[in-house]
Amino acid sequence: MTRCLVTGATGYVGGRLIPELLAKGYDVRVLVRSPEKLRDVPWSSQVEIVSGDATDAAAVAGALSDVDVAYYLLHSLQQGPHLEEAEIEMAETFSLAAAQQQVGKIIYLGGLAPELNEESMSPHMRSRVHVGQALRKSGIPTIELRAAVIIGSGSASFEMLRYLTERLPAMIAPRWVRMKTQPIAIRDVLRYLTECAALPREVSRSFDIGGPDVLTYQGMMQTYAKVAGLRRRIILPINLLSPQLSSHWVNLVTPVPRSIARPLVRSLRHPSVCQNDDIKQYIADPPGGLLTFADAVARALTRIRDMKVTTRWSGASMRGAPSEPLPTDPSWSGGTLYNDIRVVESTSTPEDLWKAVERIGGDNGWYAANLLWWVRGAFDKAIGGVGLRRGRRDPNFVFAGEPLDFWRVEERTYPEVLRLRAEMKMPGKAWLEFRVEPGPDGGSILRQRAVFWPRGLAGHSYWWMVAPFHAFVFPPMARGIVKQAQAFTELSDTISS
Repeated sequence: MTRCLVTGATGYVGGRLIPELLAKGYDVRVLVRSPEKLRDVPWSSQVEIVSGDATDAAAVAGALSDVDVAYYLLHSLQQGPHLEEAEIEMAETFSLAAAQQQVGKIIYLGGLAPELNEESMSPHMRSRVHVGQALRKSGIPTIELRAAVIIGSGSASFEMLRYLTERLPAMIAPRWVRMKTQPIAIRDVLRYLTECAALPREVSRSFDIGGPDVLTYQGMMQTYAKVAGLRRRIILPINLLSPQLSSHWVNLVTPVPRSIARPLVRSLRHPSVCQNDDIKQYIADPPGGLLTFADAVARALTRIRDMKVTTRWSGASMRGAPSEPLPTDPSWSGGTLYNDIRVVESTSTPEDLWKAVERIGGDNGWYAANLLWWVRGAFDKAIGGVGLRRGRRDPNFVFAGEPLDFWRVEERTYPEVLRLRAEMKMPGKAWLEFRVEPGPDGGSILRQRAVFWPRGLAGHSYWWMVAPFHAFVFPPMARGIVKQAQAFTELSDTISS
């Protein structure tokens, strides 16, 4: 049986590719830094999970042992002074390990780079080109698929397009909205990735992949509006908005934070159109052809409406995000640990109380003081944080490791513990934990705990500055969860009677 290694399994593409490979009968192994993030995904029991960092040569070599096809889906949209060097070094580590382990083939999903000298490219695009070059140096047959904008429910590009179009019926836009690009549906990207695994070893080259439509970003927005049943948008392109200003604008209007919006915007400054369609010689189009842009948008909107968004752009943790476990005592933080603990009894069953806990956030709200939550999210967005607009993938269920507004699910033990770790910008680290216990005389008990570990004087000042607002947030939140649980119990009683 062909064994495939998938890197980037917690990311947008990797998380969707794995079920496709399993459906084709491949034996799948994944390399992840935090295996617990895959604990709740439906396919976790069907794959071999290897713990390790892609920068660790020994861990990569171990993951590549006895592998026939290695998928390289590692790429960061985060900005930093050493982004390109770090990306290339990681690819070289992977390339060397693949050669040592005599891997049969490498498949890499890169970007559709314009015909420019490298100095004219954005750092984001230039690093993708260099990663492809580093992987080919391994001497292992390497297939590089180059795609421009990927359209699918939950992708960063789609979320940016969606929110810009839906929230702004009229806008002054930067001139890059008139630059041509060739978007492709995530369905077709996944098909190319899976079919490449079966190509002969002598096929070792790059392929441009794109959908049947070549559009400007402005054209994509107008098409999105038509498919979504919105009025035609009024768009006035001007030359005054730089990529830096554009990324701030995207940050304020969409869920995509400035750190990710900036490389996306910079990549849109140049045309991204396929220069060849040679891949058709090896992989025929599916029956009915590749999805048009309009059809891809319609499919994405249907999946959002039907709550079938399996992965999102925000699923992978940002490097450098806080990852320490919830501290258990003051000594862990050097002597100071702030807590806000609320305990509320409920006549509902523990199962109904858990259902209410797990629904928190996103469009469901926070059970109390939603205006204050919105203000905190808006402030976070204004200073370059993720804000509240990441929402949640599903309105009723969460997975360990996935984002939830400006939190990330650190622990989910059904039906007892839900722990969220803060990813908003603040001078310290914060957690919000809910524990559900059976009541001594029936019913259930909710134990809600907010924890803050301050960093320096600024952290202590921050806690005491926001502490007065806690009375308007945490007690009514706990009561709101219990009230919702009781509504679930009453509904169950009504149905059963």
